[in-house]
Amino acid sequence: MTIDLDNINVILATDCGSTTTKAILIQKIDGEYRQTHRGEAPTTVEKPFANVTIGVTNAVTEVGELAGRQLTNEDGTIKHPATGSDGCDLYISTSSAGGGLQMMVAGVIAEMTAASAKRAALGAGAIVMDVISSNDKRRPHEQIQRIRELRPDMILISGGTDGGTTEKVVQLAELIAPAKPQPRFGSEYEMPIIYAGNKDAKEEVERSLDEGWIDLAVVENLRPTLEMENLGPARDKIHDVFLEHVMAHAPGYDKLMEWADAPIMPTPGAVGDILQTIAKKDGINVVGVDIGGATTDVFSVFNETFNRTVSANLGMSYSISNVCAEATMPNVLRWVHFDMDERELRNRVKNKMIRPTTIPQSAESLIFEQAVAREALRLAYKQHKEFATTLKGVQQQRTVGDTFSQEVAGATIVNNMSLNLLVASGGVLSHAPRMHQTAMMLVDAFEPEGCTNLAKDSIFMMPHLGVLSAVHPDAAAEVFERDCLIYLGTCIAAKGLGKQGKPCFTWTLSGDVNASGTCNFGDVELIEMGPDDRATITCEPAKGFDLGAGNGKKVEHEVRGGTVGLIIDGRGRPLGLPEERAQCQQTISQWVENMQLYPEAAAVPAGV
Repeated sequence: MTIDLDNINVILATDCGSTTTKAILIQKIDGEYRQTHRGEAPTTVEKPFANVTIGVTNAVTEVGELAGRQLTNEDGTIKHPATGSDGCDLYISTSSAGGGLQMMVAGVIAEMTAASAKRAALGAGAIVMDVISSNDKRRPHEQIQRIRELRPDMILISGGTDGGTTEKVVQLAELIAPAKPQPRFGSEYEMPIIYAGNKDAKEEVERSLDEGWIDLAVVENLRPTLEMENLGPARDKIHDVFLEHVMAHAPGYDKLMEWADAPIMPTPGAVGDILQTIAKKDGINVVGVDIGGATTDVFSVFNETFNRTVSANLGMSYSISNVCAEATMPNVLRWVHFDMDERELRNRVKNKMIRPTTIPQSAESLIFEQAVAREALRLAYKQHKEFATTLKGVQQQRTVGDTFSQEVAGATIVNNMSLNLLVASGGVLSHAPRMHQTAMMLVDAFEPEGCTNLAKDSIFMMPHLGVLSAVHPDAAAEVFERDCLIYLGTCIAAKGLGKQGKPCFTWTLSGDVNASGTCNFGDVELIEMGPDDRATITCEPAKGFDLGAGNGKKVEHEVRGGTVGLIIDGRGRPLGLPEERAQCQQTISQWVENMQLYPEAAAVPAGV
């Protein structure tokens, strides 16, 4: 379909989530695209409705009533193109309803082609259920049994560089054929399998998978050489198959696809797309996080290289006990500035799992929940850094044996010193009572270095803007900058360690706000800077500290204010806390006071 971008004035976008369908209206006002209205309704993909379009119509109707526009026809369909005060010019949608996109990937070497296949699947917005490889230590019959047990929406097979050996990747195909995996939506349709491996093995793989229940698609090799990753064709085919197979068999999606003016995208894939669009447009490095009840997604774009990870057991309700177990309760409690009874806290964690939609009802429970969030975010970012690496296998092989036993990890491409923008979304971050709390959860968990802008997604519209960026990137970028992001402020943080109370760096601020001071090691302070304020900060780090120009070297950064302000962080990197409990509480209490985190809870006594 050809879309005339010059004549698009009213854009309607929906995101069909697992529980809620969210709709937003974007309108061209005085030559600029702005998000104007928002509505939501329960998602209706499950019985008794079993038709996703009912929830979409309900959410769109609410938006229309708020905007004073008739956006639906009498039969519930989307009314477009726009005429006067009715309808819209463009309708687009994303979806994670029904569990989103679930995939299994297979590759010859776990650390190389299988890792590349996983990157392709995650980047397309999938949940990766399992990774099968020739060296994953499972026997063939165990791998076949695992493939049989899973009910993925599709399977991605990779392996071998172009022109290399074909034997191992053909063996992978021969594991899948006898396993006969059943697709999630039933056996009535063919299992989609995408082959993105050695082009010389194509014919043998096709012969191995020449079964009536398989729909095989072949795309370019995602690892044509050891030194190169080519994920684009595999990601594009995943999106195509998602529409043709998965969405086509989900209740009501055939209608929704007819309504939409662009292909429906998996929600996480759309979020990744908007972050890539912004990173490319502004020439910046970005990290985004979406922390939910069961999982935490981390997205990053460094030097135009995109990565996404899903930490499946790190969440704030269904997975909260996993966070406490993996982080350990002492690590969670180090962020709490008063005594708490561990037994009572464990009961609180269990209650949260039983009643996942509950929110904190006291200052004490809020502080504990935000302490858990810091650890969930820290662990998710750690996993992301371990996954987002330079290509493994390059200049590391010595013998054939080394190839299969290789444990050497590629270096992570995530560099906090070059990180320009850190974006938060997800309930515990987006709905914190004070944005100061959101900012400090980000700073404490991600430990940004140098100069980093902090922001949060105002109403979780990144999925809508992601699918819009594929159709109208300029409109998506305008709305992202003006309406999607709420800028919290800027964090200036020194890398390095020193002695408590000794000077870390001196700073001078000039512009809309003028101030100066010395930040001692172990201190963090807040400088008032409003959302419209801009200034230049000049920092001179002490020996052993780096603010972006090198050890002890003077640096200048342009900084912007926000709803929180300018955070001057001299606590060092890596960020450490005193091991002794009383001293740790005293340290955290000082940080809480300096950052104005819990003014309403300032009088919480020890032993509460």
